[in-house]
This record gives sequence, C-alpha cells and structure tokens, in this order.
Amino acid sequence: MYDVVTIGAATEDVFLTSKLFKIIKDPKHLKKIGIPTGEAECFTLGAKIEIDNPVFTTGGGAANTAVAFTRQGLKTALLVKLGRDAAGQRVLKKLKKEKVSVFPVFDKNLSTAYSAILLSLNGRRTILVHHGASGNLKTAEIPFKKIKSRWAYIAPGNIPFSTLLKIYSRLEKQKTLIAINPSKHLIEMGIKKLKPVLSKSKVVILNREEASYLTKIDYSKEKLIFKKLDAAIDGIAVMTNGAQGAMVSDGKKIYSAGTSKKRDVVDETGAGDAFSSGFISGLIRTKEKCDKNKCDPKNIAYAIRLGSANAASAIEKIGATEGLLTRRGFENNKKWRSLKIMIQIL
Repeated sequence: MYDVVTIGAATEDVFLTSKLFKIIKDPKHLKKIGIPTGEAECFTLGAKIEIDNPVFTTGGGAANTAVAFTRQGLKTALLVKLGRDAAGQRVLKKLKKEKVSVFPVFDKNLSTAYSAILLSLNGRRTILVHHGASGNLKTAEIPFKKIKSRWAYIAPGNIPFSTLLKIYSRLEKQKTLIAINPSKHLIEMGIKKLKPVLSKSKVVILNREEASYLTKIDYSKEKLIFKKLDAAIDGIAVMTNGAQGAMVSDGKKIYSAGTSKKRDVVDETGAGDAFSSGFISGLIRTKEKCDKNKCDPKNIAYAIRLGSANAASAIEKIGATEGLLTRRGFENNKKWRSLKIMIQIL
C-alpha cells in the first residue's frame, strides 16, 4: 500500500535562458491579437539568439509531484505513459534516482512528452509543449492492483475524460482519497460537465484564473467562486494566486496565506505543482480526510504552510523539481512553520 500515487504526465524538459528574451507589456495592442494577459515574451524574428547553457530536467505535473512526495518521506507510486525512446529512459532514470516507484506504460507509436522552456532573467517563462504519449493513456493499461494507495494525486494533462471517469471509479472502489489539479482541456468543459469528477474529489486545486474561468465568476469575487466550487466538490477547494499566496475553502471557512516578501525568483516553472504536492503532503501527514464541513483547521493550516514553503523553495532553482523541500528542510524552517494563516467565515 502506497501513501500516494500520482497519475498524469512526465516530460523531458530543456530550459533555455538568454538576456535577449524580452518581456513586453502592451495590453492595448497585445490583447487585440489574441494575447489576453497583455504581456509577451519576445525576441527578434530571423535572428540567431545566443543562449546560456541549456538545462535538461524532468517535468510534468505527475512526475513533479511524485518527486515532491518522496522528498517528504511518503511512499510514492507514479503512473505515466512514455514513448519507447531515449527521452523516456532518461525520465525513468531520473525518477528512480528520486526513489519514486514508477509504473510506466509505453507507447510504440508516440514519443515521450517534451517541453522547451524559454526562461527570462526575472524567472518568467514561456513553455513550448509536446504532449506525445502522455495523453494516450487507456484504462486497460493501468495496473490498479499494483498502485493501491491511500491518496491519489491526478494531474490529467490530455488524458481523455472517459478514461479519467474510469480511473475515478476504480479508485473510489479502492477507497482512495483523490486530489486533482484539472488541466486546461478539463476546465474548458465547464463545471457542469466536470461535476462527475469534482463530486468525487477530496481536494481540487486551481489557480485563480482557472477558478474564475471554470465557475464563470469574476476573478475578484473569491467568496462567490468558492461557493460555486464548494457546491460541486466533495471535499475542499484550493485556489492559488502566484506571488499573492493561496486560499482554501472547507465549505465553511476560507483560509488564506501570503508568501515571503523576500523571494529569489529564478524559475517559476512548477511552482503550482510544488504548492499542490506540499499541501497534499500536509494533509497526508496529519491524516486529514477532508470531509466537507468537518476539516480540522490545524491540519489545513499545516498543509498551507508546507505547500507555501515548497513553492517558495522550488522557484529558487531552474527546473520544477530541483528546489523541492525534504521533510527535514521544512521542519527546520521556522519562518514557514509560523506563516500567518487568516481565517474568515465563508
């Protein structure tokens, strides 16, 4: 029996940095051409761009969180689909080095997922992603008996919704508690169509923009967003907000925390995965079952602190897993263990 199994994508990542990557802010014109944030990472078209030494690492939501869980001392399994290629073997080698029990499914036709990350000098980045084999997982390929676990963390990527429903059904029969970080293609389905998954999830983690898009409620109205999420989710809803911190609703209360004012941001890649895995690690460690309206505030606060510390540490190094905390690294960090948690009635 594992403490947690992660299901989703594992990728080979290459980080490319250059002082010639420029961040352009021009909301008036950029929004008109389909860039809703009003910001773009740019370089000269047709030029030969000098880059620093490329950094090769392993990424993907399921792989990133699996590494985080093992570093927190949890017995962790990982289910991913890879190509039968050299990239897949390099991914496996890295994960096994991290002491993750990997259950790979191989695709003879598709390649291992791959990402090229264009990293600016202030840690902002643009990710070019090839999903490859990662989204081609079939239920019949999953060795459910070998990955029995108390918790499951699902970072679905492009896994088909029909497959995801079958995964939930099997995990529910095994009495596994499920946490999910819905991907873009699931969020675009809308909250009504996603209800069969949300209603069986103990933890649903979204960033603020995703939560607003899913609920169709204005970004600034946190309480209304949470009320709509709480109505759909079996357990608790988590909404991350980058440098502003994170908020959690247990159906009765909203817990919120900021971040450290002094942050050495080297690479923002994987910060969300780092928070999510730290948060779930906190719940597992405190044996919190996340029953709606019955959560222990001390357990939620501990989980938020661990998630926040993990995310802050992750952004200090290039790569989604390089800066992830060990259990001792968190327990010895008095600053994060005493992070102030604000609580308000929902």
